[in-house]
Amino acid sequence: MKRLKYILIFALLCSLAKGNAFAQINTSQVMRIGQNSLYLEDYVLAIQYFNKVIEAKPYLAQPYFYRAIAKISLDDYRGAEEDASTAIELNPFITNAYEVRGVARQNLGRTQEAIDDYSVALEQLPESRGILLNKALAEEELKAYDAAEATYTTLLRHYPRYDNGYVGRARLYMAKGDTVAALADVEKALQINKNNTNAYVIRADVAINSERNFENALADMDEAIKLQPQYAGFFVNRAFLRYNLDDYFGAMADYDYAIQLDPVNLPALFNRGLLRSEVQDNNKAIDDFTQVLQIDPDNYKALYNRAVLFKEIGAYQNSIDDINKVIAAYPSFAGAYFLRCEDYRAMGNMRQAEKDYNKSLALSKNAADASDEESDDNESPEMSQKDVANRFKSLLTIDNNAQVKEEYQTEGIKGRVQDRKIQVEVEPMFSLSYYLLTTEIKRNPYYIKDIDDINSTRQLRFILLVTNHEPQLSDEEQIAKHFASIEYYNSYLQTHSPRAIDYFGRAMDYYTLHDYAHAITDLDRAIELTPDFTMAYFLRANARIKQMQLDDMQSEGGEPNKAPALPGLDSQMAKAQMAEIMADFDKVIELDPKSAFAYYNKGNMLVEAGDLTSALSAYSKAIDLKPDFGEAYYNRGYLYMRLGNKDAGVENLSKAGELGIVPSYNLLKRMTR
Repeated sequence: MKRLKYILIFALLCSLAKGNAFAQINTSQVMRIGQNSLYLEDYVLAIQYFNKVIEAKPYLAQPYFYRAIAKISLDDYRGAEEDASTAIELNPFITNAYEVRGVARQNLGRTQEAIDDYSVALEQLPESRGILLNKALAEEELKAYDAAEATYTTLLRHYPRYDNGYVGRARLYMAKGDTVAALADVEKALQINKNNTNAYVIRADVAINSERNFENALADMDEAIKLQPQYAGFFVNRAFLRYNLDDYFGAMADYDYAIQLDPVNLPALFNRGLLRSEVQDNNKAIDDFTQVLQIDPDNYKALYNRAVLFKEIGAYQNSIDDINKVIAAYPSFAGAYFLRCEDYRAMGNMRQAEKDYNKSLALSKNAADASDEESDDNESPEMSQKDVANRFKSLLTIDNNAQVKEEYQTEGIKGRVQDRKIQVEVEPMFSLSYYLLTTEIKRNPYYIKDIDDINSTRQLRFILLVTNHEPQLSDEEQIAKHFASIEYYNSYLQTHSPRAIDYFGRAMDYYTLHDYAHAITDLDRAIELTPDFTMAYFLRANARIKQMQLDDMQSEGGEPNKAPALPGLDSQMAKAQMAEIMADFDKVIELDPKSAFAYYNKGNMLVEAGDLTSALSAYSKAIDLKPDFGEAYYNRGYLYMRLGNKDAGVENLSKAGELGIVPSYNLLKRMTR
């Protein structure tokens, strides 16, 4: 059984962040930057910072606790358990450490120990929503259904408007076979929150398994996909439903999109291969099965189907090579011998063909007497040769679509925590970076002349780029290079006359490592030395935004289901910070009037401030300067939709999709239904 990956509450980070007054200011600063990295989901980098604190002060419990959170987010459950245990030994009153250790133990398969940890945590926090939900899920995993139901009862007594609680209990009722009670809880969850994805998925499961009502199930999967359009598994399962409703074109489109989202999705590749073979698109079907086998060389269903297709196109030896592997694994599969018989006959090897034909015939006649010791993919005694072949040629679906996860679970999407609930919002701001996400559809970075000029001087230690999806630093060696680069600049600036580019380079390293305060200080110095340093203003604006976001999250306790956003603009401090950021972008525009990215970022700031009309003007100016600016089209389309101008919104979103901004299609679908 595939285990669920459970939660860690962002609020935990904030609640413990407020009391960390260390004796040494450097230790406190390193802890703070480590917490910044956790908020931004750069877990490997966060671990490096907490390592430094632990090395300096191994008697502190908090860095072990924070490091446990980072490790659990990287699926290092054993390491997370060890760190949480150390935190508990050093300070048994860190209640949340028991929860973290429970999550780790549950994912390690030690579910009873996890329940024990949740119980200890609940002694101190008896009304903790997350811990109660996790405990109920763990009890269900042990099939302690009565205990799980009792825990859900407690949870929902404290939180009668908690939609995920009803969804979790619905899943429990499904496991108990009580579909009536499950549907009642699903309906209750949807009354509370019509955007609860899992509720639609569970209702679709009931429609399929209890009623074989594919149309109702399809309607619910449509809703799930609108809410969570980046999960390939939903498209795989909707394709299955469309196939059963004879919508081959729709099924194929879903498989194509699932593979676009997840190029190594085995069910999508396998099923698309089957569908292509049905419409006699044999070569492309072979390509799909070949991709499956590159990922999973022992996938005998793919081998069997590819062997059939090789026979169809006359590649008889290839067919024999594949079917030999199937026969080695399933020596009593009559259909495999019959297929090989046909291959040998086509090749003129009548002696071997007759031998395989007789073997196939004997196995078919003796099927009823076959041994009961069969694997899941092999034939049962009662199955005919045709039934066995059908099992090898049946569509796959994604299991556990309706897994109930704690609402604050991280999904590994750096800096876009809100995607867990798929809120529609503008595309993020652009900033300078040394790295690009390799999974972006637009592989080539945007060109900015000022960046190219800086790179051409070769005065920076890394190549400067621009992106609005900054990647995680997931490589320890990569992280170490930036720490070493900071040390290099420290030494250089102590022994040479300071240059603006050196302060800028060190600021880039600090920015990459989430130390925004030091980055801003260095950028101030760079600008003092070179007042027309365009990219220094651009980077300083982004560093100020990041610092403001993180300061606000920590001071306000963190909002778990939202990405860091600008703080409320009512306070005088926030207004002053906003003015500084806008002044930096205005300075970029003054120095480079053709800077589409400065106008774009100004547009995002104006959206945060609620000035949508001015934001539209900023995006329009960015598009005038850069007609292929897909993100600007997307954001302008989004604003037109918000302002009720559907036609202009559709036009802009369509253009954005054409330019490679994939979320455009989801937003179009949701806004035009």
